Amino acid sequence: MSQGLDSVVLPRQDFPMDQVQASSKDQSEASPSSQTVFVSGCFDMLHSGHVAFLQTAASYGKLHVAVGSDATIHGLKGRSTICSEAERLYMIRALGCVSDAFISAGRGVLDFVEDLQRLRPDRFVVNADGHNFQKEQLCKDLGIEYTVLPREPSAGLPGRSTTSLRQIDALPYRIDLAGGWLDQPAVSSMYPGPVLTVSIEPTVNFNHRSGMATSTRNRARELWGPRIPPGDPEHLAKLLFAYDNPPGTSEVSGSQDAIGIVLPGLAYSYYEGDYWPTRIVRNLNDNVLSFLEQSLYLVPLGPREDSYRAIENQQLTVGAAKALSEAAHNCWQAILSKNRQALGQAMRQSFEAQVELFPNMVNSAIMNLIERYRHSTAGWKLSGAGGGGYLILVSDQPIDRAIQVQIRRSDA
Repeated sequence: MSQGLDSVVLPRQDFPMDQVQASSKDQSEASPSSQTVFVSGCFDMLHSGHVAFLQTAASYGKLHVAVGSDATIHGLKGRSTICSEAERLYMIRALGCVSDAFISAGRGVLDFVEDLQRLRPDRFVVNADGHNFQKEQLCKDLGIEYTVLPREPSAGLPGRSTTSLRQIDALPYRIDLAGGWLDQPAVSSMYPGPVLTVSIEPTVNFNHRSGMATSTRNRARELWGPRIPPGDPEHLAKLLFAYDNPPGTSEVSGSQDAIGIVLPGLAYSYYEGDYWPTRIVRNLNDNVLSFLEQSLYLVPLGPREDSYRAIENQQLTVGAAKALSEAAHNCWQAILSKNRQALGQAMRQSFEAQVELFPNMVNSAIMNLIERYRHSTAGWKLSGAGGGGYLILVSDQPIDRAIQVQIRRSDA
């Protein structure tokens, strides 16, 4: 906890053991008023969506809120907060539905673990954007009810999110669908091929280091401010790529990040041993983009650790580079023909080729999560360079607690 908050943070409430959940039977028989409920979040720029979520969470029992520290938010979002932790804590504590609030004791995406273990609430409530499998598993291990709430505004009010209210977050993100790593000369010089990207609207405030090109997006904000300026998209993408990788950069960010952010719709960028593609094909067909929106589901994994290095232990071979290229080409054809099964198969093949080249992309937790969906989805891959971020699934049926994206249609 930061210094200087002693006058703001009220003493944390300790719960006698007879109030701690003893079993699922005890919990089911307890009245809502006697249950304790736990919520964790940033709550930067408090808005009606936050209030509606907290009021719903409080309907389950006495609500205790862990507020993310300024250091945690900077690490997760790659930016400073609008409101300091002291101010955010003050506003949360002022809400009538909140029984207690405090600054989270830890850091990172699971900064609340120490507080959750200390309080042992009956229920942990998250919204759909805040769900990830680590939180769900932690609650299972501790015997805590885990509840995911949909993002719903209060009756008569418009839907609100911090992202929609922060003008500086109007810049797009990007998803790489197949061929990722071919934008690195070390790979495409062995075998040329395409990288497929889609530019997506900022309907979700994606965490930093989650494979959604947030670092390049932050550089775009430095360069242009809140929005991509008017002009030729390919020229602007090349400008952003150069700004993101000034002379002397030791690890060059792939140009697919800049292309995916700046060029709306679906992009097919073909690499032949250089950092910039030899050609870019764009697809803005609404039927094709709607097909992708209805096929892709993102399951949160949590941000990559700061120590994560995807390129360590790399196994670069011509065979794996060729497999990656062919998978990306197959993915393009599957998208154009709107064949969901072929799309899933091609994305899975692209993922497998990536892992063959860069084994550090996955770990046991990621592979265990993939096993959950292996027989119920058409295919999968990881966002960006792996190690965390999002598991991207292809399915013709809605996936519980997963995120769907909105693809950007125009340059405006």
